[in-house]
Amino acid sequence: MKNSPLRRTALLLVGTLLVVSACNHSGNGPTESSNVGFSAKFAPATTAINQLGLDLFRQLAAANKDGNLLLSPYSIQSALAMTYAGADGETRAEMARVLHFPASDDQLAGSFADLRAGLDTAIYTSARRTNYVGLGSKMGSIEWHDANRLFAERDFSFRQPFLDFTRDRYAAPLQPLDFKNNAEAARGTINAWVADQTKNRIPDLIPSDGLNGTTRLVLVNAIYFKAPWKNEFFKGATQDRVFKARGKEEIKVPTMFNQTIYGYAKRDGYTAVTLPYLGGDLQLLVLLPDQADGLDALAAKATPDLLRRCAQLPPNDVRLWLPKLKFTPPTIALSAALKSLGLKTAFNLPPGSANFDRMAPRKPDEYLAIAEVFHKTFFALDEESTEAAAATAVSMLMVTGLDDAPPPSPPEIHVDHPFLFAIQHRASGMCLFLGRVTDPS
Repeated sequence: MKNSPLRRTALLLVGTLLVVSACNHSGNGPTESSNVGFSAKFAPATTAINQLGLDLFRQLAAANKDGNLLLSPYSIQSALAMTYAGADGETRAEMARVLHFPASDDQLAGSFADLRAGLDTAIYTSARRTNYVGLGSKMGSIEWHDANRLFAERDFSFRQPFLDFTRDRYAAPLQPLDFKNNAEAARGTINAWVADQTKNRIPDLIPSDGLNGTTRLVLVNAIYFKAPWKNEFFKGATQDRVFKARGKEEIKVPTMFNQTIYGYAKRDGYTAVTLPYLGGDLQLLVLLPDQADGLDALAAKATPDLLRRCAQLPPNDVRLWLPKLKFTPPTIALSAALKSLGLKTAFNLPPGSANFDRMAPRKPDEYLAIAEVFHKTFFALDEESTEAAAATAVSMLMVTGLDDAPPPSPPEIHVDHPFLFAIQHRASGMCLFLGRVTDPS
């Protein structure tokens, strides 16, 4: 509530760049986007992450028109960027095009490293600000963990420059396993590592038939995120309200309420609102179409630039109703979606075309190709916090052959029909997670 003791304050970060937002405030006064600027060093990784995230989102949404959908563009691109480091020839050019990578390995890896450091800094400064205003012991702090690892066949010869590059630039150490003789035990080891990295929110990334004796390398990224709201929702205000599931069916779902300062913009066809987490450097972005059945149209016009600019919406007093959420989608096999986007030779289409010679020596009758890209996520949203986790594994097989005027009334935002959402890093606009909710029950 507006005067609730649950409302919190935090120090503002002051940036050096003026950002003119495409999601401009519809009211008066200076915009918050004038306080925080985007750093150019994040751009290569952020653009690639958000664009591929939207590409895959549309592919997967088309295949499952009515269901909830969640993916982590950050995790997917982290795993594929490591794989790309070993690609050569047409496979390398194709991956760069489909994954929206710059030509330079060093530029790409450097941007990912800067982004990881930026996320670490956001967590550290959040904890410092929280302790400064005396909230740390009461509310806790943001938890963030990001890990990469290569699980490789123990007697397979990989090129040392590839192993050195992924270790040094992506912090991905090598762990030998015996895929040839015991692929199931190797799968268990990988899944156990992922479960440990994600606090057991992703316990079974690779399904039972996901690996076999021809597997030679599995490149894995695992991330875990838990963040308290800067402005908690009062639990006593949560009540069942109508939500139009899939844009038409009225169901009752537990719905939270808060009135406080959020990032806000009203645009043509949709409303954008951002809910900051403790410290203010990370946030939840909600994109709510005006029409209950407008989710597909909104998703169709979403772009990396829209996501980046909506990362820094101007502040406004907002009355917000938001459903509680918790879902764990099953593991998604991304190969079909990636092939539809044009990534073919990496999967050895046509036969003989895969080229990962920078990863391991390529012989005419014995070479590496991507077998599958597994992706699994977890998401929970309640009055106190958001918790999310994701993991991505790329399995490689051996192929033998923001005035002084009176303030307007606070906008009321009823998130009571399908919507898009993202967990964002404000300084870059990068989406850690991207999804849609069609049925929160």
